[in-house]
Amino acid sequence: MSLPPCPKCQSEYVYQDQSNLVCPECAFEWNPDEIAQEEAINVKDANGTLLSEGDRVTLIKDLKVKGSSLVLKIGTKALIKRIVDGKDHQLDCKLDGAGEMMLTAAFVKKA
Repeated sequence: MSLPPCPKCQSEYVYQDQSNLVCPECAFEWNPDEIAQEEAINVKDANGTLLSEGDRVTLIKDLKVKGSSLVLKIGTKALIKRIVDGKDHQLDCKLDGAGEMMLTAAFVKKA
């Protein structure tokens, strides 16, 4: 059975101690079940509501599309296809009338 590498130092010399995994190089101990739950990405809209994949959202302000003359108007609806952990854009959406685009969660509210 292969054990996952250490989440802190990426060492491959991990061993199991009861329900925890231990890294001998950096002395980090973790429960693999808890790490899987923490990896879920939490993204909130402009009102602080937690967003998830499949939610319908609405734009709260006009947004200019970078590299194009297209402007997404306030009130445009979108469907969240995927949530990613990005610096600028967290939502991979399909917008009504504009196609697929990445959006920042701060400029949408849950519909």
